[in-house]
Amino acid sequence: SAERIERAKKLRWIGFWSAGVDGKITPQLLERGFSITTASGVHGANIGEHIMAWKVMFTRTLHFHLRSQIAGEWKRTWATSSVTELTGQTLGIVGYGRIGEGLTQRAKAFGMRVVALKRNPQAQYNASITPDTLYSPNELPLLLAESDHVVLSLPYTPATHHLFNAETIAMMKPSAYLYNVARGKVVDESALITALQERRIAGAGLDVFEEEPLPATSPIWGMENVLITPHIAGMTPHYFARAAEIFTENLHRYLRGERLH
Repeated sequence: SAERIERAKKLRWIGFWSAGVDGKITPQLLERGFSITTASGVHGANIGEHIMAWKVMFTRTLHFHLRSQIAGEWKRTWATSSVTELTGQTLGIVGYGRIGEGLTQRAKAFGMRVVALKRNPQAQYNASITPDTLYSPNELPLLLAESDHVVLSLPYTPATHHLFNAETIAMMKPSAYLYNVARGKVVDESALITALQERRIAGAGLDVFEEEPLPATSPIWGMENVLITPHIAGMTPHYFARAAEIFTENLHRYLRGERLH
């Protein structure tokens, strides 16, 4: 709170345990001008695996077969005409940070080509993990035009509010899938619903929504071409161990007077 910040006269650094800090950075924090760090980097493995699971389900039509299993039905016709594989397909990552790096490692193991978009293409975390092509933000149409799977893993800011709207979604291939593990408001949900209903894109994997919990009245619940998880892609039993590693490294850096991660 503003009152606690005011009382903390010796405070010089706040380290958040979360990776995202939208809604947490207050004017009082910015006015004090001290260091602010996050736990960015804890999610590369778990969210990367979460997205890969969605992609495998769609390409192997497992979302269809799961519904058939629950209904006790033996269906092959639809699946036979729709099943494909990730090998040779292109993954587009919008917001290439730690999650993007973790996803790139896993996608390349599946034989995928990876293209990505980053606000500052020169500032990569791990130079040993690189996409096949790295675009700048104004080249988003190029990324969308060639991607079979589009992942949103960028921060929510005024600049990214409804970045994916009717116009942006229209740039995607009709056969492409959209995955959102960023924040719900990065996507114009009504535009996405229309695109899914009219099959302008093939499907979507959604972990975040404009309103959470997702209202029971939302048409998204009943869509066969959508996979839903309740904002849990970031969950992992290793979360705090990884966050502690980031914090302790920063603590050593802080005591040495070095730049913090």
